[in-house]
Amino acid sequence: MNTTATGGISVQQVTKTFQLKGDDFVALDRVSLDIADNEFVTVVGPSGCGKSTLMNVLAGLEAPTSGRALVAGDDVSGPGPDRGVIFQQYALFPWLTVRKNVEFGLKVAGLGRAERRERAERFIRLVGLEQFADALPKTLSGGMKQRCAIARAYAVDPSILLMDEPFGALDALTRVKLQEQLLDTWSREKRTVLFITHDVDEAVFLAGRVVVMAARPGRIYDVIDVDLPYPRTEEVRLSPEFGDLRNRVWHSVYHQTPSEGRS
Repeated sequence: MNTTATGGISVQQVTKTFQLKGDDFVALDRVSLDIADNEFVTVVGPSGCGKSTLMNVLAGLEAPTSGRALVAGDDVSGPGPDRGVIFQQYALFPWLTVRKNVEFGLKVAGLGRAERRERAERFIRLVGLEQFADALPKTLSGGMKQRCAIARAYAVDPSILLMDEPFGALDALTRVKLQEQLLDTWSREKRTVLFITHDVDEAVFLAGRVVVMAARPGRIYDVIDVDLPYPRTEEVRLSPEFGDLRNRVWHSVYHQTPSEGRS
């Protein structure tokens, strides 16, 4: 397995239209976005702005009505092992232990037992679940389940991580801890990450850039650079610079001018 897989994302004039009660509903309208190799980008915006539709197009779960979506220079034509997808629902196999859940994609890829075990153990340690490797998901907290899902996604060595509100169902303290854990994992392993969230603080804390989307039709409204140092610590989160960026993103999300925005 290639352990140095890398890749960026290019969305080129993507439009996605659905049929809704006999009428065309434009979920995405000529969206263009480039994400560099190993860049961490968050996406925020009001409900119905097409955040999840954009992720589904990149995951290969939805085909664009027009335009192109590319990963590492190749057109997205369906799901693939080059993209790890993590949803708000943990999507763990309840009958498998943490270790077996993390090994699952490796088994599908045809890796031998010893290599599967070695890689699974590595990523289980990386997310701090080594003491729970033999536990079933029903015995884990929500945060631990999500850490297991992150370990499983990393284990198959994708070049891209697509994350759709992965911490949205968690309590505030667990959410903060997992944000820090995710950044720690990303800093060591590096992947291109597209992370969708409704939480402005989360968007700013995690990202190198925040993409703000607007609804009806879904389009890119603003892109805000987050010029804050990594690692992102509590001191960074409490700094005036963080507060200024948070306020800027908040204003962009909740005080949008309909005539503004860009495709």
